[in-house]
Amino acid sequence: MMGIFTSIKNAIWGEKKEAAQPATAPAPAPAAAPAAAPAPAAAPAAPAEPEPLTEAQLHAHIAALPDADKFNWQTSIVDLMKLVGLDPSFDNRKELADELGMTDYQGTAEQNIALHHAVMNLLALEGGKVGGMLAD
Repeated sequence: MMGIFTSIKNAIWGEKKEAAQPATAPAPAPAAAPAAAPAPAAAPAAPAEPEPLTEAQLHAHIAALPDADKFNWQTSIVDLMKLVGLDPSFDNRKELADELGMTDYQGTAEQNIALHHAVMNLLALEGGKVGGMLAD
């Protein structure tokens, strides 16, 4: 089952698709030739470290979503959820808070601000390496 945060993340960053491996027939054996020593297998290259994601880049990415200008997603968890097509009901916000480790969520303004802050931090992590921005 997909969680609320995963739904938000996928709506903003897109779902990660597995690269399809095309099915290929084995290559025919080459004609006999003098045997040469096989080259050592190259170690897989380490993935490149992503550039730090700035707060401006995160905001620009979300602002580019359709109808983003109709919502106050920059500060409101309710509007952020509406922007990505999720029901921002208390039950869904409580489930999101539980997913993020927030206890005793009652839906107060302070808790909604903290929930929005936590979601934005995690979205920044999903979009790239966070360079110390949006930290508590």
